[in-house]
Amino acid sequence: MNPPARSPGSRRGSAALAIALLPATMGCVLVTPAGAAVPTGQPLVTLLHGHDVRMAPSVRARRIEHVSARRPLTGVHTVLPILGRATSADGRAWVQVLLPGRPNGHRGWIPAAQTRRTRTAWRLSVTLSTRRLTVYQGARAVRRFATVVGKPSTPTPRGRFFIEEALALSPQAAGGPYALASSARSDVLQEFDGGPGQIALHGTHNLPGALGTASSHGCVRLSPRAITWVARHIAGGTPLTITR
Repeated sequence: MNPPARSPGSRRGSAALAIALLPATMGCVLVTPAGAAVPTGQPLVTLLHGHDVRMAPSVRARRIEHVSARRPLTGVHTVLPILGRATSADGRAWVQVLLPGRPNGHRGWIPAAQTRRTRTAWRLSVTLSTRRLTVYQGARAVRRFATVVGKPSTPTPRGRFFIEEALALSPQAAGGPYALASSARSDVLQEFDGGPGQIALHGTHNLPGALGTASSHGCVRLSPRAITWVARHIAGGTPLTITR
């Protein structure tokens, strides 16, 4: 998924849119997993600048990768789900975050400095067997939508992901009127249409395949009305779970 469009969640857009084991030698104190004290809602962190991601909450831990402060398609701030918190021996605060890209579902630690913490009550759940998306607000299912999911040769990957950014697509673009790019990547396609094989929730404009079928390249398609509703309610960092 690599649509050339502007995000309604960007500064230029007009609409409000916007998916560890700790070595003892690190000398860190692991705090209770994020969200344990408040069971409803997903804690999030907005990156105010790029961060090096490490295997453990220490500047001496192995560097995994660098995560940019802004998303590549729209330029909006990167928002990541928080999985845990820790304080290192030198007094620095760290957060464990879910990361975008390959391998699917990977995670790491970033310093809490130069970030802003928020929380979302929204979450998305795709069930592949029933080809249905359920939208939750807190513990309550507020919407259920029929979908198109990946065909057997290009299946929709399963796992724990989050929404990275949202885009409004032109009437001529395939998959309109909106696309929500997720942190998931195809398990089959390393590249698709010039992009990194990124999995998105998007519309059905200018695409074949009926709702309730398995006929996509791995993305999750919704009716134009459904994806418009989702795009107007779901922002970056919102958890997305895809199950059998």
